[in-house]
Amino acid sequence: MTGRTAAPRTGAAATDPAPRPGRWLALAVLALAVLLVAVDATVLGLATPFLSEDLHPSGTQLLWIGDIYSFVIAGLLVSMGSLGDRIGRKKLLLSGAVAFGAVSALNAYATSPELMILARALLGVAGATLMPSTLALIRNLFHDPRERSLAIGVWGAMASAGAAVGPVVGGFLLGHFWWGSVFLINLPVMAVLVLVGIRLLPESRDPAPGPWDLLSVVLSMVGVVAVIYAVKEGAAYGFRWYFALAGLAGAVALVWFVRRQLRLSTPLLDVRLFHHRGFSAAVVADLLTVFGLSGLVFFLSQFLQLVQGRDPLEAGLAELPAAVGAVTAGLLAGRAARRWSVRSVVAGGLAAIGAALAVLAWLRPDTGYPLLGTALLAVGVGAGFSFTVTADVILSSVPKEQAGAASAVSETAYELGAALGIALLGSIVTGVYRDFTVPAGVPPHAVEQARDSLGGAVDVSGGLPHGDELLRAAQHAFVEGLQAAAGVAAVVLFATAVAAWFLLRGQRLEEGRGH
Repeated sequence: MTGRTAAPRTGAAATDPAPRPGRWLALAVLALAVLLVAVDATVLGLATPFLSEDLHPSGTQLLWIGDIYSFVIAGLLVSMGSLGDRIGRKKLLLSGAVAFGAVSALNAYATSPELMILARALLGVAGATLMPSTLALIRNLFHDPRERSLAIGVWGAMASAGAAVGPVVGGFLLGHFWWGSVFLINLPVMAVLVLVGIRLLPESRDPAPGPWDLLSVVLSMVGVVAVIYAVKEGAAYGFRWYFALAGLAGAVALVWFVRRQLRLSTPLLDVRLFHHRGFSAAVVADLLTVFGLSGLVFFLSQFLQLVQGRDPLEAGLAELPAAVGAVTAGLLAGRAARRWSVRSVVAGGLAAIGAALAVLAWLRPDTGYPLLGTALLAVGVGAGFSFTVTADVILSSVPKEQAGAASAVSETAYELGAALGIALLGSIVTGVYRDFTVPAGVPPHAVEQARDSLGGAVDVSGGLPHGDELLRAAQHAFVEGLQAAAGVAAVVLFATAVAAWFLLRGQRLEEGRGH
């Protein structure tokens, strides 16, 4: 099989209709939805120290607050993408936007760690309706491949811009209001999305979708969530029979899901798409890239605030280079892939991320910002090139009627990678951190709270005779955990770059009209 798309050329330039009027305005609405989801993910990391002080979650609860959102999204994306193909992507997007705004308020006013975890899970359900719908609508709005590449670049750039807007806006809000305010910013954005989307977005769906198989929905959800749970808890606490049982149950559910899709005449997900080498390579590249990035990004905001003593707004501004690099690279990615090749742009982007993570493996509490900023810029540029091109490859590999399901696979890989990254790399950070040596004379209850999380160490150190020594020991242990996680992530990214170089051999992006 060559790297060219093996799917029927229903979206080929030769047979596509004329460009749709208003498509760029419609893209702006879709970009707003992507911006919202990205902002929501990044403000949580910035708000973590404040949330910890107010709700007093344990270290495990804090990890669940961070990754349950991605767990639920990962479990539901395939189902929601397929649902959008059936009932209409516009309808699903706008319904999900209303739900996302309502559940954001529940997040803002959570009064306990348990309620916060539940609220984040419900937000994941709503978020699962947004991402595949936006990318699928782009596939149906833009028929010309070059225009579509630019549109996907804008889509990816807005996701990256959210990574910048989130910390900056969140930092401002945290400096003036309580931590729940970072979730309330979702409400006006959702209101604009719904009101403008009703007028500008076209409806699109699969004209002959077949029934929505509920058993497949359950199998995909159970399989993904159970496997992630087993990996996460096993990494944090070691082998337990019930973790192994959950992992086995999840694996059985996923195998059953795949076998059922192969038998159904109208499957929830056409797993035969993975026979296409470019499609499979792009999905795996996305998953492992986000795996390498997400765990470190989740803890980097804590490093900037709790180790280097930056205020929330300063910490948000410090992370801007990553977003600037990603936005710039995302807009240029399609042109770069056509001038050189898909595999060189994707593999080069992954290698750049790996190199930046390798630099962060030498992180110290007093590391200067020039080095941090340069590493973050390299991460952003690499991610912008890689994610944009792989998204284009995935969408180009399927007929536009299956755009929702293909987009869901892409987003599932993204969210699954994020969940596993926070779980496994976060467990490395937490495991190293908990072993730090406590100075003599610290009361047992303070030791327990300090070892639970760095936020706990900051809180408890203020009123202790040896508080400064305790805090310094905790900060150094946290940085050692970050170093270890960055080293592991760098190895993963370098290996993924090598794999992408070989697996994407011969892959090309489609040319536009007149080419």
